[in-house]
Amino acid sequence: MKSGKAVGPDDIPVEVWKCLGEAAVEFLASLFNRVLESERMPEEWRRSVLVPIFKNKGDVQSCSNYRGIKLMSHTMKLWERVVEARLRKVVEICEQQYGFMPRKSTTDAIFALRILMEKYRDGQRELHCVFVDLEKAYDRVPREELWYCMRKSGIAGKYVRVVQDMYERSRTVVRCAVGQTEEFNVEVGLHQGSALSPFLFAIVMDQLSEEVRQESPWTMMFAVDIVICSESREQVEENLERWRFALERRGMKVSRSKTEYMCVNEREGSGTVRLQGEEVKKVEEFKYLGSTVQSNGECGKKVKKRVQAGWNGWRKVSGVLCDQKISARIKGKVYRTVVRPAMLYGLETVSLRKRQESELEVAELKMLRVCPMGQILTPILVSGEHVFLRATKLYTEVKPSFIPVMSRLSKEHSS
Repeated sequence: MKSGKAVGPDDIPVEVWKCLGEAAVEFLASLFNRVLESERMPEEWRRSVLVPIFKNKGDVQSCSNYRGIKLMSHTMKLWERVVEARLRKVVEICEQQYGFMPRKSTTDAIFALRILMEKYRDGQRELHCVFVDLEKAYDRVPREELWYCMRKSGIAGKYVRVVQDMYERSRTVVRCAVGQTEEFNVEVGLHQGSALSPFLFAIVMDQLSEEVRQESPWTMMFAVDIVICSESREQVEENLERWRFALERRGMKVSRSKTEYMCVNEREGSGTVRLQGEEVKKVEEFKYLGSTVQSNGECGKKVKKRVQAGWNGWRKVSGVLCDQKISARIKGKVYRTVVRPAMLYGLETVSLRKRQESELEVAELKMLRVCPMGQILTPILVSGEHVFLRATKLYTEVKPSFIPVMSRLSKEHSS
């Protein structure tokens, strides 16, 4: 568990256990064994603080544009990680699930979708994709449904009861700018901010979609983000209805306003997709897991948005990059940590033209040379040890990362 995280109601940060070293290991092992044997955790762990975090989109005065994150006991989070490690040993999640799975990432899901789109575009065939959005997915998971899915996945009854105890009598307060609310009970949904919740949600989605996945094999899931693909509009509409029925009959809800439809290599008059008689919004581009996917298969807009994301990151740390008192080594470390990852995200999944590579490099040169008041930083167009970042060209970092992505997907396909 990383340091510097906000603490829960007990005010005990994880740094305490790290500083105690072996003594902490012995104490926590004894504590966790007692919790496992008794199937009862300390009452203090049941309390949490709910903090609303703005999603950086939409109206700031609308509650639906905020995500509630629970600040929980760090010691409980360590216990959750122990339980998660044991559950992962006995539970097998389907290959279509990319979210919070070992050796899988957003890049794998983005790359798989792009490869599928390119195959159909090269063959001059239509590919119909529906991007399904679930409303308040974590908050809507029925507790009884969670216990059922855990048992069906082959988890021992003792560990089901241990997880049940984590959710029994859970209480929270909401912290906002004007203060805190009174404490109240939480009786539905998963804990946002919990170390165990992502895997529990993956178990629920795996069980809820078990039957419908077999009828729509070209489906990719990343936690709450679902992509349904098919060769015909009628088939993708039928598959969408199957998914809606499978999810909503068990307590989940498909968002009608945020679910969108896109057709790759579209011919004239391909029509629209409907969900329960309501027309699904048709788009020419969609932001999938932070990466812009276009119906024409181009990546020009994606590169422009990556450049924009790089500039946004640069502005956040411009005070450091433009400070002459800070060494070039520190500036380079900050730049490679904040700015470059924002510019490179998802680019290993696309084939860039020379013009687009040049566009990225030109943007980087501007970032490294220009600071807010029109002043000029030390030029980077020098050789050897005097290079400002002592780094290779931007795009040379993208090409090597393409290889492990292809390798992982090839192994999954062959297995």
